[in-house]
Amino acid sequence: MTTNVYIDGFNLYYGKLKKNPDLRWLDPVSMCQKLIPTGQHIQRVRYFTARIKPRPGDPGGPQRQDAYLRALGSLPEVSLHYGRFLQTTVRMRSANPPPNTVEVIKTEEKGTDVNIATEILMDASRKDCDLIVLVSNDSDLCGPLRRVKEELGVDIGILNPFDRPSRWLRQLKPSFIKPIRDGVVRASQLPDTVPLGNGAQVHRPKEWV
Repeated sequence: MTTNVYIDGFNLYYGKLKKNPDLRWLDPVSMCQKLIPTGQHIQRVRYFTARIKPRPGDPGGPQRQDAYLRALGSLPEVSLHYGRFLQTTVRMRSANPPPNTVEVIKTEEKGTDVNIATEILMDASRKDCDLIVLVSNDSDLCGPLRRVKEELGVDIGILNPFDRPSRWLRQLKPSFIKPIRDGVVRASQLPDTVPLGNGAQVHRPKEWV
């Protein structure tokens, strides 16, 4: 029985990894294999993200992300799919005036939902796997998941990075919906040094130890 996994990288980050830097050097293949039903073989892991930009309080963020994405690229099951990361300075109403407005740095990720939906539907339509597993708590993906289950006849499962799963995702009645616990993530870390081939290596960022 083959499984394809679709990971919303930013949803996973904000739900499970943001508050735990020591968990960020994650091997998603290992993590998902620990959580999916026994007997399922992970064929593909599609990882969806966007290249971030430096922020005033964290100029090294893009370098750490690049190291991680290079490490992910060394895993034979993993393919990387990129959206766009937009960062702008905008003036917004203050919650505690005065002043009435303040300038804030606004970040937006564009394209990930569409990219995930596209790949899920394409893979399901060509019967590429027996089970589709979404790693996300984003209810915007209910539409394609419902089509996959009801019209294409492919089972779906959900691994949830947040403490409370979306009720809209629960209403799909997936084969399973499981929380991603810290212990599983901690037991699924990449080696501190990951070989990339041709003698090249990438190292776990010191901020993530």
